[in-house]
Amino acid sequence: MSYSEFELIRRCFVDEGLGFDRDGVVLGIGDDAAIVQPPNGMAIALSLDTLVEGVHFLKHAPARLLARRALAVNLSDIAAMGAEPLCFTLGLTLPESDDGWVAEFAAGLLESARQFNCPLIGGDTTRGPLAITIQVHGMGRAESFLRRSSARAGDLVCVTGTLGDAATALLLLGCESHLGPQFAFTSRPNKAQEQALLARYYTPEPRTDFAQQAREQINACIDLSDGLLGDLAHILEASCVSAQLDLEALPYSKTLMAVLCAEQRERAALGGGDDYELCFTVAPESLAGVQDIARALALAVTPIGVIAEGSGLTLSRAGEAIELASNAYRHF
Repeated sequence: MSYSEFELIRRCFVDEGLGFDRDGVVLGIGDDAAIVQPPNGMAIALSLDTLVEGVHFLKHAPARLLARRALAVNLSDIAAMGAEPLCFTLGLTLPESDDGWVAEFAAGLLESARQFNCPLIGGDTTRGPLAITIQVHGMGRAESFLRRSSARAGDLVCVTGTLGDAATALLLLGCESHLGPQFAFTSRPNKAQEQALLARYYTPEPRTDFAQQAREQINACIDLSDGLLGDLAHILEASCVSAQLDLEALPYSKTLMAVLCAEQRERAALGGGDDYELCFTVAPESLAGVQDIARALALAVTPIGVIAEGSGLTLSRAGEAIELASNAYRHF
């Protein structure tokens, strides 16, 4: 059944509870603009991403999973700042008014919004090729937000979780990988392994709790959306430092270990993108405390390199320097 714009918003977003109450939000969905009032002393951090069908996700991708992914990738940016999720707005461009699809999409949004206490406070719908734009608002004290520009010589380079699973999931979805035609399974995954890879792609886990708890010990931070090589380079450039990475230290899931050879795992981790883990730098004396915080959240933190003076990125394996071309994702 086809509904007008306002009927669609009411039925699928308002009536389903996406505009739930939350401290800091004075007025949500239903007026010409929302009103946000964070507690005294708090600042707002904003992040916006657009996902376009055929560019960022496949045609006919499951609406519920697509919604969860769309919100998660924005929340990951908020995590990289060490901010607390507050609320979000949604711009939804639809080829047609499809109540069933939108209802599934809204259900997926609600699952993630409730998980991170981040209600929908407004947005817009329009007709056109399917595209999803989400802007997330986070809050925290301005002086405590994490940045890319604070890495220091002597810091350890660390990552949360494991790398490469989401990029590998694209092989299951039949996508052409920017990692090249040589990127392929070494061993065909079984059903459980397929589900594990697809979960990492469709439902990445923003590391908001970890970042908020560890931010006082973290120096510089970025989320891994476009691949480790490309994203770490942003920290190095912003901080005017260099880094040395130990390729043998890169963390992989059991699934990736089973389905890709060492060379392919490395390729996926360095250039694959879509991990939405955090890459951050920390003073050596602070590593144990950061790992304790992560362990309490059932999260791994792995040191993979060292920040040094100078510029550029050096990669090593078994103590020997090597050169690899960057395959970080590029939008243009």
